Amino acid sequence: MFPITGTAALVLAVIFGFAFGWLLHRGKVTDYNVIINQFRLRDFTVLKVMITAIIVGGVGVLWLVDMGAAKYHLRDANMLAVVLGAGMFGVGMVLYGYCPGTGAAAVATGSLHALAGAFGMMLGAMIYAYSFGWVTSAILPVWSLGKVTLSGISGIPAGWIFVILIVAAAALFAVVERRSAMRG
Repeated sequence: MFPITGTAALVLAVIFGFAFGWLLHRGKVTDYNVIINQFRLRDFTVLKVMITAIIVGGVGVLWLVDMGAAKYHLRDANMLAVVLGAGMFGVGMVLYGYCPGTGAAAVATGSLHALAGAFGMMLGAMIYAYSFGWVTSAILPVWSLGKVTLSGISGIPAGWIFVILIVAAAALFAVVERRSAMRG
């Protein structure tokens, strides 16, 4: 059954990409107002969709690794790069009103302002590519933890980390739903 390569892998990539975009659209996170209202703490659809995706994806990865159908490919935990990248991502998302995935899905729905932002993402990617040598020498070595996992650092098995995450997500969902009910 595994690994899937060649034309079959390409076909599956298109199918899963289409399904991902369709689910983003159905989840209403391709709507500019939904994303902006997340930042305004008025609509928590984005939070719920993202946490659900993290949990489902994480459990899926754990299951695939446990079944021997996949294995972890760890990269260095370059924390300065993560902090800087997260900051730029957050500022870009607030200014653009989309993350890259929701922006691409919004373009597919015909959103012209999402299309304009997609060109900005491509420009940013080119700037990053041209500056990668400098990033590699000046940013990546700073605050680098090496190839580590949260499970490895904490000593908590990966399965239990996801159990904790699921419980925390359920509690967060309950708080968000209670707050939404009080407002509505």
